[in-house]
Amino acid sequence: MNRRRLLLAAALGAAAMLFVALMIVPVLFGASQFMFGGGGAGGAACVDTSRAGAQPAEANDARAIPADYLALYKQAGKDYGIPWNVLAGIGKVETSHGTSRLPGVSSGENYAGAGGPMQFLAATFKAFAVDGDKDGKKDRYDPDDAIPSAARYLKHNGAPERMRTALFMYNHSWDYVNLVLDWAKRYVGGDFTVVQSNGVECEDNELPANVSGLVQRIIAFAMAQRGKRYIFGANGPDAWDCSSIIQGAYRSVGLNIPRTTFQQWPWGVRIDKGKEQPGDLVFFNSGPGTSANNPGHVGMVIGKGKMIVASCSTCKPNIGVKPYKRSDWIGTTRPLARPDMQRKVARLVAQPAN
Repeated sequence: MNRRRLLLAAALGAAAMLFVALMIVPVLFGASQFMFGGGGAGGAACVDTSRAGAQPAEANDARAIPADYLALYKQAGKDYGIPWNVLAGIGKVETSHGTSRLPGVSSGENYAGAGGPMQFLAATFKAFAVDGDKDGKKDRYDPDDAIPSAARYLKHNGAPERMRTALFMYNHSWDYVNLVLDWAKRYVGGDFTVVQSNGVECEDNELPANVSGLVQRIIAFAMAQRGKRYIFGANGPDAWDCSSIIQGAYRSVGLNIPRTTFQQWPWGVRIDKGKEQPGDLVFFNSGPGTSANNPGHVGMVIGKGKMIVASCSTCKPNIGVKPYKRSDWIGTTRPLARPDMQRKVARLVAQPAN
């Protein structure tokens, strides 16, 4: 019987099959191919991460957790900012909080090489092991060490802000992720929702005040691209690079600026550092073939020391809000200060609304 069917059967309540299925699955390294919320053409879906690591109150089902394990889950959750009930969900699914008598729980390994109450591979545990009880040892069979090590591993993989991704990295199965979260909900009475952020946070949604409606529209277009992909040379609508998103934002209000960073740098009016305003462009000595006089990276000021920028294909998010006051910041330009742009803006403003 394949593992997926076993897990589904377990989810329906076949407890005996549950442990057979789950004990054969080790903790793994590797890159998830999961496309999480806000990616692709989805754009700037934002996630409120303010309570991502909150510690919820236990409910009746948590009484079935051994007291020493419950205390360890709560302490590790507090120490690493991981909801304790998620750690408890892992402990339940992996070994029923260390009470399973299957191979690899209290000693040895299962056939896949996993061991201990949180079912670590030896190499994974070595990389993330925590001496939780400060006894000078890091033992994957000791819950004092294994539980905080699991919290540390989840943290490394993006929890609590990207909890589903972190759980998938713990065990490469979406059935597993869902089963862990089902138990996590039961342990707190069902009122529990995890965060799955793509790096686009709701706190950055506010458009700058005290600027023209035209500038707000330019910035709004750029902000709507958050969460999409960075691809060098892309021109939208589903992917952009650092300069094409700038060109696209200005083009969205009927204004044309050059396409590449190298062309945009000499094109706008130079602005002294400290005098930049929303809608201005900030340039960086970053990327191949760039220098202090030939910047290769650009972002758009949105205010409060932040810019909207298409950063890179491996950045999280690829396109998002970041600080621009960094060591490789070369300078700032203001496209709207050019005389030809000012004339164009005047004509746009004079046009009747559709």
